[in-house]
Amino acid sequence: MKAIVSKEGTHAFLRLEGRLDTAASQQVSMNIDEQLATLGHVDGLVCDAKGLEYISSSGLRVLLTLRKRYPDFLLKEVCSEVYEVLEMTGFTKMMTVERALRSMSVDGCEEIGRGGVGIVYRINEDTIIKVFREGTDISEVRREITMSKEAFVLGMPTAISFDVVRVGSQYGLVYELLNAETLSACIYKNPSRLDEYASLYAGLFRQLHSIEVQQPSLIPNAMQHVEESIHYISRYFDAPSIDLLLSIVSAIPQANRLLHCDLQTKNAMMQGDELMLIDMGEVGYGHPMIDLGNAHSAMVALIGDYEKIIGFPREIGLDLWKRTMHYYFEGLSEVDFAHRMEQIEAVSVVRNFTWLSLSDSFPEAVIKECQQAFGERVLKRKDYLLDISRTFSDWTVK
Repeated sequence: MKAIVSKEGTHAFLRLEGRLDTAASQQVSMNIDEQLATLGHVDGLVCDAKGLEYISSSGLRVLLTLRKRYPDFLLKEVCSEVYEVLEMTGFTKMMTVERALRSMSVDGCEEIGRGGVGIVYRINEDTIIKVFREGTDISEVRREITMSKEAFVLGMPTAISFDVVRVGSQYGLVYELLNAETLSACIYKNPSRLDEYASLYAGLFRQLHSIEVQQPSLIPNAMQHVEESIHYISRYFDAPSIDLLLSIVSAIPQANRLLHCDLQTKNAMMQGDELMLIDMGEVGYGHPMIDLGNAHSAMVALIGDYEKIIGFPREIGLDLWKRTMHYYFEGLSEVDFAHRMEQIEAVSVVRNFTWLSLSDSFPEAVIKECQQAFGERVLKRKDYLLDISRTFSDWTVK
């Protein structure tokens, strides 16, 4: 039985390998104590049990002693056999225990969606998997699961993941979607039905924005997330540029409507005649112009290879978006409609650059492309964008 202790930052890390049975427990406990004593002060202990094959009641007492000593205690990568023992004895209620994830491969699988935080693949007719970018923390994966469930409870047709898996060194979420295709794929295959798809797309936005998120709620404030994202990209843009973006979004009125915040056509799945949401990692509440602005930044003003990312030519996307907005704002006069389009476009320029906050692993070429576009899309239009933002208050949510 091996017990290897190390330290990273303010936390100690313990790796267990072998069988923590009655014969080994006392010696292992002493060995762990000796190693921990050399580390000095630590704020918590993370125990990697990937190599732990068996645990006895004496071994459970070793874990319990460590849990009492370190309130910030995590036991991770626990195999099914050991997890069953921990669950049966109530240890999963006394400490944070993470079951080891099963491994899956996407080799040879069709890519059906690509976004800032990951890629979606089709495993078979009934199953899709979203593979998160390298470096994504498990907490972000769990947040997406939580947001999906919250949106589902509030009444949105939302795909719910039934498993978290490993895909190489990355995390994945597995979904069961029977004979479903992305809205992008449907549009690409059936461009003659563009108006029908625009109506459905608009209906999905309207359904979302009709839902009020009552407090308290696990669903976060979308405005706060936008502001945090702006501050995050200060590593790429100078202080005046960051202040300009903050000035634009600070003018957005407060509201409590449910927002997806990344509802481009590859994040909606067509199942039968119903659209269903996927990729729920950015769900929040706020004013609908945030949601529509973010979608506009993808469907109209995307920086990058449009057809590769969205799934059909930009000219089709522009036509789709115009039709979708006419359905969404059905009943508005032409003057009022044009005004709403100006407001949405002004919000979208913020998203054109804050999406860089979704990952630390974007290629340098992508970052430089965004920096170059910032001058044309924002700095040269500074006065116009600020003037439009001053009108945001006339968009009341009823």
